[in-house]
Amino acid sequence: MDGDQIARLLYLGFLVVALGGWYVTQNRASLSKNLQFAAIWGFIFIGTVAVIGLWEDVQRSTSARQSAQSNGSIEVPRARDGHYYLTLTINNMPVNFVVDTGASQIVLTEDAARRVGLTPDELLYLGSAQTANGSVPIAQVTLDHVQLEDITDRNLRAAVNGGELFESLLGMDYLNRFSRIEIAGGRMILHR
Repeated sequence: MDGDQIARLLYLGFLVVALGGWYVTQNRASLSKNLQFAAIWGFIFIGTVAVIGLWEDVQRSTSARQSAQSNGSIEVPRARDGHYYLTLTINNMPVNFVVDTGASQIVLTEDAARRVGLTPDELLYLGSAQTANGSVPIAQVTLDHVQLEDITDRNLRAAVNGGELFESLLGMDYLNRFSRIEIAGGRMILHR
């Protein structure tokens, strides 16, 4: 922080102390009751902020997930945000993906890459990908074991995104392994 920021912070601190001191002296008789009300409203405010911040995570965790059908297909419900999400098991670790027909391959976030046993800091980011946010570096990798419900694939090519990516992407290289993909009635149905 520079000198101006420190001065502003000190000024705000003195202002809070002065206003707090005035409030305490004016309300000495009912101070404990006022502090109780302030604490209650503080907890209500903190609770509201927490609920708003976690709402999307709660919705995603309580919504229906993918399921294997008796005919060998996999049904995926459309999420509230309009996307389709799949959870694949890569090297025995679950990884959440958003289905992205605009992506050419499987693209892992650096966090997902770490969880499946790769070391993003040691990868060679020799390629690049064009995204809505511009060009990002990518490293080509091979995934030893990839499983979606009862379907298992081995030695799949993928990329690790060296830029900011909030969710791993399930692109066309993987989707083309299915003989048919249907989207109807708020569901995506994958047939192998």
